[in-house]
Amino acid sequence: MQPDSLILQMQRRDEKAFERLYELYSESTFGIIYNVVQDTAIAEEVLQDVFIKIWDNANSYSSTKGRFFTWVLNIARNAAIDKIRSKDFKNKKKNLKAEFFVNILEDQNSFSKRTDTIGIRKFVKALEPLCKKVIEILYFKGFTQKDAAVELDMPLGTVKTRNRICINRLRELMTE
Repeated sequence: MQPDSLILQMQRRDEKAFERLYELYSESTFGIIYNVVQDTAIAEEVLQDVFIKIWDNANSYSSTKGRFFTWVLNIARNAAIDKIRSKDFKNKKKNLKAEFFVNILEDQNSFSKRTDTIGIRKFVKALEPLCKKVIEILYFKGFTQKDAAVELDMPLGTVKTRNRICINRLRELMTE
């Protein structure tokens, strides 16, 4: 069954179609969420919340506005960012274990490994280094543009412009 027909059936409240869409998209959606929250249990919890939102808001999706996969990933990214900005999440992270930092140091290629989760590694690799960094910080790590400006030591306006340029370049690469 094609994803378009599955989406239509899900919008008609067909649970089997929804289950199939979950099978198709859950792994890559989990990858995006995990990239932001950096905790498997929390990522699994957010993943479930995301798919509940997808089910509850299925009728708000329109293929004329964009791809289903993009719609799902936007929901996932926003949910993951909401989670890390929550007071509960921040309180849990105050006392991080040393293993957390060891994993970060050992995982030098985390961005390139994780971008392959959603199948865009070859496109991201073609971008200039600054674009890779901007996309990683804003979309895979969940930074706000203001926080990214501080992290990249750039004016906020420059980050916004660079983000727009980089996303447009990525879009061009994906349609070539």
